[in-house]
Amino acid sequence: MAFTYSARSRAIEPFHVMALLARANQLQADGHDVIHLEIGEPDFTTAAPIVAAGQAALAAGHTSYTAARGLPALREAIAGFYQQRYNLSIDPQRILITPGGSGALLLASSLLVDPGKHWLLADPGYPCNRHFLRLVEGAAQLVPVGPEVRYQLTPELVERYWDSQSVGALVASPANPTGTVLSREELAGLSRTLKERGGHLVVDEIYHGLTYGLDAASVLEVDDEAFVLNSFSKYFGMTGWRLGWLVAPPEAVPELEKLAQNLYISAPSMAQHAALACFQADTLAILEERRAAFAQRRDYLLPALRELGFKIAVEPEGAFYLYADISAFGGDAFAFCQHFLETEHVAFTPGLDFGRYLATQHVRFAYTQDLPRLEQAVERIARGLKTWQASHAL
Repeated sequence: MAFTYSARSRAIEPFHVMALLARANQLQADGHDVIHLEIGEPDFTTAAPIVAAGQAALAAGHTSYTAARGLPALREAIAGFYQQRYNLSIDPQRILITPGGSGALLLASSLLVDPGKHWLLADPGYPCNRHFLRLVEGAAQLVPVGPEVRYQLTPELVERYWDSQSVGALVASPANPTGTVLSREELAGLSRTLKERGGHLVVDEIYHGLTYGLDAASVLEVDDEAFVLNSFSKYFGMTGWRLGWLVAPPEAVPELEKLAQNLYISAPSMAQHAALACFQADTLAILEERRAAFAQRRDYLLPALRELGFKIAVEPEGAFYLYADISAFGGDAFAFCQHFLETEHVAFTPGLDFGRYLATQHVRFAYTQDLPRLEQAVERIARGLKTWQASHAL
Protein backbone atom coordinates (compact mmCIF):
# COMPACT_ATOMS: atom_id res chain seq x y z
CA MET A 1 0.00 0.00 0.00
CA ALA A 2 1.32 3.42 -0.97
CA PHE A 3 1.23 6.08 1.74
CA THR A 4 1.36 9.83 1.30
CA TYR A 5 3.48 11.63 3.90
CA SER A 6 3.33 15.27 4.91
CA ALA A 7 5.02 17.96 2.87
CA ARG A 8 6.82 19.17 5.99
CA SER A 9 8.33 15.74 6.52
CA ARG A 10 9.47 15.49 2.92
CA ALA A 11 11.01 18.98 3.08
CA ILE A 12 13.27 18.11 6.02
CA GLU A 13 16.61 16.91 4.70
CA PRO A 14 18.44 13.91 6.15
CA PHE A 15 21.86 14.19 7.70
CA HIS A 16 24.31 13.37 4.92
CA VAL A 17 26.80 12.25 7.54
CA MET A 18 24.49 9.44 8.63
CA ALA A 19 25.24 7.54 5.41
CA LEU A 20 28.94 7.92 6.16
CA LEU A 21 28.39 6.90 9.78
CA ALA A 22 26.52 3.77 8.71
CA ARG A 23 29.39 2.87 6.41
CA ALA A 24 31.94 3.67 9.13
CA ASN A 25 30.11 1.36 11.54
CA GLN A 26 30.03 -1.37 8.91
CA LEU A 27 33.76 -1.04 8.32
CA GLN A 28 34.29 -1.21 12.06
CA ALA A 29 32.11 -4.32 12.33
CA ASP A 30 34.24 -5.86 9.58
CA GLY A 31 37.32 -5.40 11.77
CA HIS A 32 38.73 -2.09 10.49
CA ASP A 33 40.03 0.52 12.90
CA VAL A 34 37.90 3.59 12.16
CA ILE A 35 38.78 6.96 13.68
CA HIS A 36 35.54 8.87 14.27
CA LEU A 37 35.85 12.61 13.76
CA GLU A 38 32.34 13.01 12.33
CA ILE A 39 29.91 13.07 15.26
CA GLY A 40 29.49 16.05 17.58
CA GLU A 41 29.56 14.07 20.80
CA PRO A 42 32.25 14.31 23.49
CA ASP A 43 34.22 11.08 23.88
CA PHE A 44 34.21 11.44 27.66
CA THR A 45 31.58 9.47 29.56
CA THR A 46 29.32 11.32 31.97
CA ALA A 47 31.28 12.45 35.04
CA ALA A 48 31.10 10.06 38.00
CA PRO A 49 29.28 12.43 40.42
CA ILE A 50 26.48 12.90 37.88
CA VAL A 51 26.17 9.16 37.30
CA ALA A 52 26.07 8.55 41.05
CA ALA A 53 23.31 11.12 41.45
CA GLY A 54 21.32 9.46 38.68
CA GLN A 55 21.74 6.03 40.27
CA ALA A 56 20.65 7.40 43.63
CA ALA A 57 17.58 8.97 42.02
CA LEU A 58 16.59 5.65 40.47
CA ALA A 59 17.14 3.82 43.76
CA ALA A 60 14.96 6.39 45.52
CA GLY A 61 12.16 5.88 43.01
CA HIS A 62 12.37 9.27 41.28
CA THR A 63 10.85 7.89 38.08
CA SER A 64 7.61 9.88 37.84
CA TYR A 65 6.73 12.91 35.76
CA THR A 66 7.96 16.23 37.05
CA ALA A 67 6.28 19.59 36.53
CA ALA A 68 6.40 20.66 32.89
CA ARG A 69 8.87 23.42 33.71
CA GLY A 70 11.14 20.94 35.50
CA LEU A 71 12.32 20.28 39.03
CA PRO A 72 12.31 23.52 41.07
CA ALA A 73 15.64 22.50 42.63
CA LEU A 74 17.26 22.14 39.19
CA ARG A 75 15.91 25.45 37.95
CA GLU A 76 17.29 27.08 41.10
CA ALA A 77 20.65 25.37 40.55
CA ILE A 78 20.82 26.68 36.97
CA ALA A 79 19.97 30.18 38.21
CA GLY A 80 22.81 29.84 40.72
CA PHE A 81 25.12 28.83 37.89
CA TYR A 82 24.24 32.01 35.98
CA GLN A 83 25.06 34.01 39.10
CA GLN A 84 28.37 32.24 39.59
CA ARG A 85 29.55 32.16 35.98
CA TYR A 86 28.06 35.32 34.48
CA ASN A 87 27.21 37.44 37.55
CA LEU A 88 23.59 37.42 36.37
CA SER A 89 20.55 37.30 38.60
CA ILE A 90 18.05 35.10 36.73
CA ASP A 91 14.70 34.29 38.31
CA PRO A 92 14.36 30.46 38.34
CA GLN A 93 10.75 30.97 37.20
CA ARG A 94 12.15 32.03 33.80
CA ILE A 95 13.93 28.70 33.28
CA LEU A 96 12.24 25.70 31.65
CA ILE A 97 13.91 22.27 31.70
CA THR A 98 13.58 20.54 28.33
CA PRO A 99 14.37 17.17 26.69
CA GLY A 100 17.77 18.20 25.35
CA GLY A 101 18.62 21.46 23.66
CA SER A 102 16.30 20.25 20.89
CA GLY A 103 13.37 20.53 23.27
CA ALA A 104 14.30 24.13 23.99
CA LEU A 105 14.47 24.88 20.26
CA LEU A 106 11.09 23.22 19.74
CA LEU A 107 9.51 25.41 22.41
CA ALA A 108 11.07 28.64 21.13
CA SER A 109 10.21 28.03 17.49
CA SER A 110 6.65 26.94 18.37
CA LEU A 111 6.14 30.10 20.42
CA LEU A 112 7.71 32.67 18.10
CA VAL A 113 7.18 31.53 14.50
CA ASP A 114 3.85 31.56 12.66
CA PRO A 115 3.35 29.72 9.36
CA GLY A 116 5.21 31.47 6.56
CA LYS A 117 7.35 33.57 8.90
CA HIS A 118 11.08 33.08 9.30
CA TRP A 119 14.18 33.59 11.38
CA LEU A 120 17.52 34.67 9.97
CA LEU A 121 20.18 31.97 10.39
CA ALA A 122 23.86 31.89 9.50
CA ASP A 123 24.84 29.57 6.65
CA PRO A 124 26.80 27.44 7.57
CA GLY A 125 25.06 26.47 10.79
CA TYR A 126 23.58 23.57 12.71
CA PRO A 127 21.05 21.93 10.34
CA CYS A 128 18.36 21.03 12.87
CA ASN A 129 17.74 24.72 13.49
CA ARG A 130 16.23 25.21 10.05
CA HIS A 131 14.45 21.85 10.19
CA PHE A 132 12.65 22.76 13.42
CA LEU A 133 11.43 25.95 11.78
CA ARG A 134 10.04 23.91 8.89
CA LEU A 135 8.33 21.60 11.37
CA VAL A 136 6.33 24.52 12.80
CA GLU A 137 5.46 25.67 9.25
CA GLY A 138 7.97 28.51 9.36
CA ALA A 139 11.21 28.84 7.48
CA ALA A 140 14.87 29.71 7.79
CA GLN A 141 16.24 32.67 5.86
CA LEU A 142 19.78 31.40 5.38
CA VAL A 143 22.35 34.19 5.32
CA PRO A 144 25.66 33.28 3.62
CA VAL A 145 28.54 34.00 5.99
CA GLY A 146 32.27 33.47 5.58
CA PRO A 147 35.50 34.08 7.46
CA GLU A 148 35.27 37.84 6.85
CA VAL A 149 32.48 37.94 9.50
CA ARG A 150 33.79 34.90 11.39
CA TYR A 151 30.82 32.89 10.09
CA GLN A 152 28.37 34.87 12.24
CA LEU A 153 25.41 37.15 11.61
CA THR A 154 26.14 40.87 11.99
CA PRO A 155 23.80 43.86 12.37
CA GLU A 156 24.60 44.81 8.76
CA LEU A 157 23.61 41.35 7.50
CA VAL A 158 20.39 41.46 9.53
CA GLU A 159 19.54 44.81 7.94
CA ARG A 160 20.30 43.47 4.46
CA TYR A 161 18.30 40.24 4.72
CA TRP A 162 15.40 41.37 6.90
CA ASP A 163 12.05 41.45 5.09
CA SER A 164 8.32 41.54 5.78
CA GLN A 165 8.25 37.86 6.79
CA SER A 166 11.14 38.10 9.25
CA VAL A 167 10.33 37.76 12.96
CA GLY A 168 13.73 37.14 14.50
CA ALA A 169 17.21 35.70 14.28
CA LEU A 170 18.84 32.63 15.74
CA VAL A 171 22.59 32.76 16.35
CA ALA A 172 24.93 30.31 18.03
CA SER A 173 27.91 31.19 20.21
CA PRO A 174 30.07 29.13 20.15
CA ALA A 175 28.84 28.00 16.75
CA ASN A 176 28.59 24.61 15.11
CA PRO A 177 30.37 23.87 12.72
CA THR A 178 32.84 26.75 12.96
CA GLY A 179 33.54 27.18 16.69
CA THR A 180 33.38 30.98 16.53
CA VAL A 181 32.17 33.06 19.48
CA LEU A 182 30.15 36.29 19.55
CA SER A 183 31.51 38.98 21.85
CA ARG A 184 29.36 40.90 24.29
CA GLU A 185 29.50 43.91 21.94
CA GLU A 186 28.47 41.82 18.93
CA LEU A 187 25.53 40.36 20.83
CA ALA A 188 24.48 43.86 21.90
CA GLY A 189 24.62 45.06 18.29
CA LEU A 190 22.43 42.21 17.10
CA SER A 191 19.99 42.86 19.93
CA ARG A 192 19.65 46.55 19.07
CA THR A 193 19.18 45.86 15.37
CA LEU A 194 16.48 43.26 15.97
CA LYS A 195 14.61 45.36 18.51
CA GLU A 196 14.49 48.23 16.02
CA ARG A 197 12.59 45.85 13.74
CA GLY A 198 10.39 44.29 16.40
CA GLY A 199 12.24 40.98 16.10
CA HIS A 200 13.23 38.36 18.65
CA LEU A 201 16.82 37.36 19.35
CA VAL A 202 17.31 33.64 20.09
CA VAL A 203 20.81 32.49 21.06
CA ASP A 204 22.08 28.93 21.10
CA GLU A 205 24.55 28.79 24.01
CA ILE A 206 24.80 24.99 24.00
CA TYR A 207 28.62 25.02 23.76
CA HIS A 208 29.12 27.50 26.59
CA GLY A 209 31.83 26.22 28.89
CA LEU A 210 33.74 24.74 25.96
CA THR A 211 35.76 27.84 25.05
CA TYR A 212 39.52 28.24 24.91
CA GLY A 213 41.40 31.34 25.97
CA LEU A 214 38.21 33.26 26.74
CA ASP A 215 34.82 32.86 28.42
CA ALA A 216 31.81 33.29 26.16
CA ALA A 217 29.42 36.08 27.09
CA SER A 218 25.77 35.18 27.56
CA VAL A 219 23.32 37.27 25.58
CA LEU A 220 21.46 37.80 28.86
CA GLU A 221 24.29 40.11 29.90
CA VAL A 222 23.16 42.60 27.24
CA ASP A 223 19.52 41.68 26.49
CA ASP A 224 17.26 40.43 29.26
CA GLU A 225 14.47 39.83 26.71
CA ALA A 226 16.44 37.38 24.57
CA PHE A 227 15.65 33.66 24.47
CA VAL A 228 18.53 31.35 25.43
CA LEU A 229 18.83 27.70 24.40
CA ASN A 230 21.22 25.55 26.41
CA SER A 231 21.95 21.90 27.07
CA PHE A 232 23.56 19.48 29.49
CA SER A 233 24.97 17.52 26.54
CA LYS A 234 28.23 19.24 25.61
CA TYR A 235 30.04 20.91 28.52
CA PHE A 236 28.29 18.75 31.11
CA GLY A 237 28.77 15.56 29.05
CA MET A 238 25.21 14.22 29.38
CA THR A 239 24.35 13.57 25.72
CA GLY A 240 22.30 10.41 26.21
CA TRP A 241 20.44 11.75 29.24
CA ARG A 242 18.54 14.14 26.92
CA LEU A 243 18.36 17.26 29.03
CA GLY A 244 18.51 20.97 28.25
CA TRP A 245 16.96 24.27 29.27
CA LEU A 246 15.42 27.45 27.94
CA VAL A 247 15.64 30.90 29.54
CA ALA A 248 12.78 33.15 28.46
CA PRO A 249 11.35 36.58 29.32
CA PRO A 250 8.88 36.29 32.24
CA GLU A 251 5.83 37.11 30.12
CA ALA A 252 6.61 34.22 27.75
CA VAL A 253 6.78 31.54 30.45
CA PRO A 254 3.05 30.72 30.75
CA GLU A 255 2.77 30.12 27.00
CA LEU A 256 5.95 28.05 26.96
CA GLU A 257 4.74 25.99 29.93
CA LYS A 258 1.51 25.25 28.08
CA LEU A 259 3.47 24.12 25.03
CA ALA A 260 5.73 21.93 27.18
CA GLN A 261 2.73 20.27 28.81
CA ASN A 262 1.35 19.36 25.41
CA LEU A 263 4.54 18.53 23.51
CA TYR A 264 6.43 16.33 25.98
CA ILE A 265 4.80 16.58 29.48
CA SER A 266 8.19 16.90 31.18
CA ALA A 267 11.89 16.26 30.67
CA PRO A 268 13.22 12.89 31.95
CA SER A 269 12.96 12.91 35.73
CA MET A 270 16.01 10.68 36.36
CA ALA A 271 18.15 12.96 34.19
CA GLN A 272 16.95 16.02 36.08
CA HIS A 273 17.89 14.53 39.43
CA ALA A 274 21.27 13.50 38.03
CA ALA A 275 21.88 17.00 36.66
CA LEU A 276 21.67 18.47 40.17
CA ALA A 277 25.21 17.13 40.60
CA CYS A 278 26.48 19.12 37.60
CA PHE A 279 27.02 22.22 39.67
CA GLN A 280 28.96 20.61 42.52
CA ALA A 281 32.56 21.74 42.92
CA ASP A 282 33.95 18.23 42.31
CA THR A 283 31.95 17.86 39.09
CA LEU A 284 32.95 21.28 37.79
CA ALA A 285 36.61 20.43 38.46
CA ILE A 286 36.27 17.34 36.24
CA LEU A 287 34.55 19.36 33.52
CA GLU A 288 37.28 22.00 33.56
CA GLU A 289 39.93 19.29 33.14
CA ARG A 290 38.02 18.10 30.09
CA ARG A 291 37.84 21.61 28.72
CA ALA A 292 41.64 21.80 28.99
CA ALA A 293 41.91 18.48 27.10
CA PHE A 294 39.74 19.83 24.27
CA ALA A 295 41.96 22.93 24.10
CA GLN A 296 45.04 20.71 23.72
CA ARG A 297 43.34 18.78 20.94
CA ARG A 298 42.41 21.94 19.06
CA ASP A 299 45.91 23.30 19.47
CA TYR A 300 47.31 20.13 17.91
CA LEU A 301 44.81 19.48 15.14
CA LEU A 302 44.42 23.04 13.84
CA PRO A 303 48.05 23.59 12.77
CA ALA A 304 48.41 19.95 11.69
CA LEU A 305 45.54 20.24 9.21
CA ARG A 306 46.70 23.64 8.00
CA GLU A 307 50.14 22.18 7.34
CA LEU A 308 48.51 19.50 5.17
CA GLY A 309 46.85 22.19 3.04
CA PHE A 310 43.40 22.53 4.60
CA LYS A 311 42.33 26.16 4.72
CA ILE A 312 40.94 27.06 8.15
CA ALA A 313 40.68 30.81 7.94
CA VAL A 314 39.32 31.51 11.42
CA GLU A 315 40.71 29.95 14.59
CA PRO A 316 37.79 28.43 16.51
CA GLU A 317 37.43 29.74 20.04
CA GLY A 318 34.91 27.19 21.25
CA ALA A 319 32.98 23.94 20.74
CA PHE A 320 35.10 21.05 19.39
CA TYR A 321 35.05 21.52 15.62
CA LEU A 322 37.27 22.66 12.78
CA TYR A 323 35.51 23.82 9.61
CA ALA A 324 37.96 23.39 6.76
CA ASP A 325 37.97 24.56 3.13
CA ILE A 326 39.11 21.71 0.84
CA SER A 327 38.99 23.65 -2.44
CA ALA A 328 42.77 23.34 -2.78
CA PHE A 329 42.32 19.61 -3.25
CA GLY A 330 39.54 19.69 -5.85
CA GLY A 331 36.46 17.52 -5.93
CA ASP A 332 33.34 17.78 -3.77
CA ALA A 333 33.13 17.36 -0.02
CA PHE A 334 30.98 14.22 0.07
CA ALA A 335 33.28 12.34 -2.31
CA PHE A 336 36.25 13.65 -0.35
CA CYS A 337 34.83 12.27 2.89
CA GLN A 338 33.99 8.96 1.24
CA HIS A 339 37.55 8.63 -0.02
CA PHE A 340 39.10 9.00 3.42
CA LEU A 341 36.59 6.70 5.02
CA GLU A 342 37.11 3.92 2.49
CA THR A 343 40.87 4.20 2.05
CA GLU A 344 42.14 5.43 5.42
CA HIS A 345 39.20 4.70 7.73
CA VAL A 346 38.97 8.26 9.01
CA ALA A 347 35.41 9.63 9.22
CA PHE A 348 34.56 13.33 9.08
CA THR A 349 31.55 15.35 7.94
CA PRO A 350 30.80 16.99 4.57
CA GLY A 351 29.76 20.63 4.56
CA LEU A 352 26.42 19.76 2.94
CA ASP A 353 25.06 18.99 6.40
CA PHE A 354 25.50 22.60 7.52
CA GLY A 355 23.84 24.61 4.78
CA ARG A 356 24.34 25.63 1.18
CA TYR A 357 26.95 28.39 1.06
CA LEU A 358 30.15 26.89 -0.37
CA ALA A 359 29.05 23.66 1.28
CA THR A 360 30.57 21.35 -1.32
CA GLN A 361 34.06 22.70 -0.62
CA HIS A 362 34.02 22.37 3.16
CA VAL A 363 34.28 19.57 5.71
CA ARG A 364 34.01 19.51 9.50
CA PHE A 365 36.38 17.70 11.82
CA ALA A 366 35.24 16.99 15.40
CA TYR A 367 38.20 16.72 17.75
CA THR A 368 36.32 14.33 20.03
CA GLN A 369 39.15 11.79 20.18
CA ASP A 370 42.23 11.85 22.40
CA LEU A 371 45.58 13.18 21.19
CA PRO A 372 47.09 9.80 20.18
CA ARG A 373 44.05 9.08 18.01
CA LEU A 374 44.22 12.55 16.47
CA GLU A 375 47.87 11.97 15.66
CA GLN A 376 46.94 8.70 13.96
CA ALA A 377 44.18 10.49 12.05
CA VAL A 378 46.59 13.15 10.77
CA GLU A 379 49.03 10.46 9.58
CA ARG A 380 46.25 8.70 7.71
CA ILE A 381 44.88 11.92 6.22
CA ALA A 382 48.36 12.86 4.98
CA ARG A 383 48.63 9.48 3.28
CA GLY A 384 45.10 9.67 1.90
CA LEU A 385 45.70 13.11 0.40
CA LYS A 386 48.36 11.63 -1.84
CA THR A 387 46.00 9.06 -3.31
CA TRP A 388 43.18 11.62 -3.57
CA GLN A 389 45.33 14.13 -5.40
CA ALA A 390 46.69 11.46 -7.72
CA SER A 391 43.15 10.71 -8.87
CA HIS A 392 41.86 14.34 -8.79
CA ALA A 393 44.70 16.28 -10.36
CA LEU A 394 43.63 19.89 -10.91
